[in-house]
Amino acid sequence: MTWRWLGIIVTAAAVGCGGQHASSVDFEPVPPALAAEMEASVRAFARAVADDLSHSGPAGWRAHFADSPAFFIAADGELVFPTIEAATSAVDDLTRTTRRIVFRWGEPMRVDAVAAGLAVLAVPYSETRIDIDGRRIEESGYFTGLAEHRNDRWRLRNAHWSVAGHSQASP
Repeated sequence: MTWRWLGIIVTAAAVGCGGQHASSVDFEPVPPALAAEMEASVRAFARAVADDLSHSGPAGWRAHFADSPAFFIAADGELVFPTIEAATSAVDDLTRTTRRIVFRWGEPMRVDAVAAGLAVLAVPYSETRIDIDGRRIEESGYFTGLAEHRNDRWRLRNAHWSVAGHSQASP
């Protein structure tokens, strides 16, 4: 008899919840005005990243990575930079082997304000790298990253990109 009542109570509780899904984390939705402000701000941040890369080469990334234990970058299904230190070291290496970068974001650029101070950036990209021997490497793909707003500026807390096809090098 006890099991029968337990079944009825569980069923009634499930129906009484109106089909809502329980969540272990409740997020406050970002108010529309703040979401619009964040979207415009993250778009400006993304433009600054592209400008800095095209102007300063790989060193342009340094100012846009969050100096945080949470930082990481994955690419094409692999964790390529598990820490900010690993990413900084790789950028330093690239500055010695890369003469120039032309970096552009494509369309559509998507910005999702997920919480105050956190936004997801998702956008196609294209990049031309010219190495110190003059070889051009053409690459395009898709980038996603979590942008974090701290100390009055946006930085990438983590990122992932996938390359469409293979990079093409030409003399």
